[in-house]
Amino acid sequence: MAHKKGAGSSRNGRDSNAQRLGVKKFGGEYVIPGNILIRQCGTKWHPGKNVGMGRDYTLYTLVEGNVYFDRNGRRINVKPVETTAAPSAEAVAAAESN
Repeated sequence: MAHKKGAGSSRNGRDSNAQRLGVKKFGGEYVIPGNILIRQCGTKWHPGKNVGMGRDYTLYTLVEGNVYFDRNGRRINVKPVETTAAPSAEAVAAAESN
């Protein structure tokens, strides 16, 4: 039986990298299509209107707009931003004739 510890290697000394999970865009923030809203393991948050879910449960936005949470903060949605519509062909023709 040895009375001195041999010059072996330590059993400690390793650690894994953080997964960087959590909310990336908060309520009221402006987002564009493709922005990541939440990184998560499993469905802690669920996709709502205009939000897609990746195969690793990442929630991302499908449209341009503002983020809002509902259902006690467990469902995330994006309210589309109001865009000015292009004038119709009739409106352009009427403006040119005047």
